[in-house]
Amino acid sequence: MNKSIEVNSSQSHYQCNVGQDIFTEEVHRILDRAQSSNCFILIDENVERLHGDLISQSFDEADLETYMMTVPQGEASKSVSFWNSCVNFLLENGVRRNSPVFVIGGGVTGDVGGFAAATALRGVPLIHVPTTILSMVDSSVGGKTGVNHSVGKNLIGAFYQPEAVIADISFLKTLPRNEWTNGLSEILKYGAIRQSTIFDQAEIFLSEDIRQIDEQKLIDLISESIQIKADIVQEDEFEGGIRAYLNFGHTFAHALEKSCDYKKISHGEAVYLGMLAAIELSRNLGAQITADPILKYRSLYRYRVSKEELSLNDLMDHMKFDKKRTNEHIRFVLLKEWQHPFLEEVQSAKAIRQAWSYALDNL
Repeated sequence: MNKSIEVNSSQSHYQCNVGQDIFTEEVHRILDRAQSSNCFILIDENVERLHGDLISQSFDEADLETYMMTVPQGEASKSVSFWNSCVNFLLENGVRRNSPVFVIGGGVTGDVGGFAAATALRGVPLIHVPTTILSMVDSSVGGKTGVNHSVGKNLIGAFYQPEAVIADISFLKTLPRNEWTNGLSEILKYGAIRQSTIFDQAEIFLSEDIRQIDEQKLIDLISESIQIKADIVQEDEFEGGIRAYLNFGHTFAHALEKSCDYKKISHGEAVYLGMLAAIELSRNLGAQITADPILKYRSLYRYRVSKEELSLNDLMDHMKFDKKRTNEHIRFVLLKEWQHPFLEEVQSAKAIRQAWSYALDNL
């Protein structure tokens, strides 16, 4: 059974629809409502290669002028220069204030495409079509858009809510195994900060053939994760308070990604190790918890970087440039106990280094 999650924000009210084979129907519904003579598609190159026929046919049936631009795979596309290319594509092809912009792909495509939609004409209708688990449960919901800077990740961007999110699990069937575990990391994060039952629901990922996961259970788990994020975002849209809890493990993760030049480790892989580090730091500060609920998924992660390739000093330095830092000390999302997160500025470099060592032992 398909699911629909309502998201309310100061900018808009929109639905995240999750289901199987819902893409074409949702596209037609959105275009019928838009009353625009044209629309735009920013699409990940792999998604275009694997699903281009379905996507083209869906828009052809709608019978309006459609412009499509391919987004090259990888973090390199989350750059100011490529964002500029996306804006040029929209403006030069006559985007108007009511022209829907469909951003189809994973987190990189969603972030740069969303930022282009947020800034062209000071904002045009954005429809997220996440095609990875990670983007379905995280980046497509909540309104964060942006690109990277040489100083750090996601340092340029805007809060800009979509008008709709179409999460069709049919796109997931062509994902490689590591992309499933990338998404699992963000799902486990929701278990850590908000709902313990997710740890058990996520056991479907331990299936021998991950692409044979029960479709209804997957829809339910993705919907549950989206609902948690929607609840938090609705309470704190611009990250002034509890929305920061969604960054559990991410301060460590972003430093790892930077150390690997965004190449040898994916975001989800980094978040998994980042959560282990955050748990250990929480323990160092008195939390009576173990990492067992997360460690049972360790076998699913296959890292391409070793502990010996990473420098603790470099990792510590990279943390100093995290965009969520507000003063001299680094602010972390930690746990008092499971599902009870809190924010803490940690002064002890020794405690942070110990947390790093624990996480890197799990590489």
